[in-house]
Amino acid sequence: MRNTSKFGIVKGGVIAGVVFTILFACSKSGSDATTNSIDCSGITKSFSTDVNPIIQSTCTTNSGCHGAGSRNGPGELLTYSQISNARSTIRSAVLSGLMPQNGSLTGAQKQSIICWIDNGAVNN
Repeated sequence: MRNTSKFGIVKGGVIAGVVFTILFACSKSGSDATTNSIDCSGITKSFSTDVNPIIQSTCTTNSGCHGAGSRNGPGELLTYSQISNARSTIRSAVLSGLMPQNGSLTGAQKQSIICWIDNGAVNN
C-alpha cells in the first residue's frame, strides 16, 4: 500500500506540474509578446487618414463582420463614435490576431490602429 500511495502522490505532482506549465505557457503567448513588439513612441496616427481607411476596408465589409446591421462583437464600426467606443475590444482583437476574421493586417496597419488607440483615440 505504501508504494501505491507514494506513486499516487508523485503522479499527482507530475500532473499538477504539467497543468501549471501549460497554463503558464498559454498566458505568456498572448498579448504580452505582441504588445511589446509595437512601439508607439513618437508616432502620431490620424483617425481619418490612418485608422478609418483600414477599418472600413477590412472590418466593415458586411453585416457578418462589422458592417451595417452587424451584431458581432462590438457591432457596427462605421463611425468614429462606434470605433472609439469599441477601441478596447479592437485593440485586443488586433493584438491577438483574431481580427480581421477573413484576412490579416500588416505590421504597419496594426501599428496604426494600436498607436492611435494608445495615444488617446483622437478624432483627427
